[in-house]
Amino acid sequence: MYVPKRFKVTDTKEIWEFVNQHSFATLVTTENNIPIATHLPVSVRKNDDDYIITGHVAYANPQWKTFGNGDDALVIFQGPHAYVSSTWYTHENVPTWNYQAVHMYGKPRVLDKVELKESLKVLSDTYEKHRGPSFSVENYTPKLLEAQLKAIVGFEIKVREIQAAYKLSQNRNETDYERVIDYLKEEEIYDSWKIAEQMEKRLEE
Repeated sequence: MYVPKRFKVTDTKEIWEFVNQHSFATLVTTENNIPIATHLPVSVRKNDDDYIITGHVAYANPQWKTFGNGDDALVIFQGPHAYVSSTWYTHENVPTWNYQAVHMYGKPRVLDKVELKESLKVLSDTYEKHRGPSFSVENYTPKLLEAQLKAIVGFEIKVREIQAAYKLSQNRNETDYERVIDYLKEEEIYDSWKIAEQMEKRLEE
């Protein structure tokens, strides 16, 4: 991902929080130099300084067959994004787009049955922990669990490279920066509000 220096994010705590808040990701691999993508929820954990991504795809999805080809996979975590009009500035300029995104690269490997069961439990517990009543993989009957395991292929990626970009009008002067926030707040678009919120946080730092 092309990341201009002023938009680059290197704070590990910030990246960690971001990927956990935006964990419905895009998994990209290649087959014969052709990219293949699947949109799916993943779990991200830290092992010392390493990021470990786990998830699963349907067995019927041929993407899992690319996991052993030796190439890196790309996992994209996309945050809010919003159009920024050039009319919002105090001087002539061009329109742009503000956004937050994190790319993580690493070689995927297929999980064995025990690892896959644990991965499913972690994934369901992550998204169910604030719900009532909540669901857990442990609620499955053995028959249903076995059928589920046969229908999916789990994967794990040890991340070797991270690219993180928050393009939030950092290249604008203070007046224009605040004008962008105000105009974004006026829009009836959820992502615009979230981008404005992220921009305001940076004023407080």
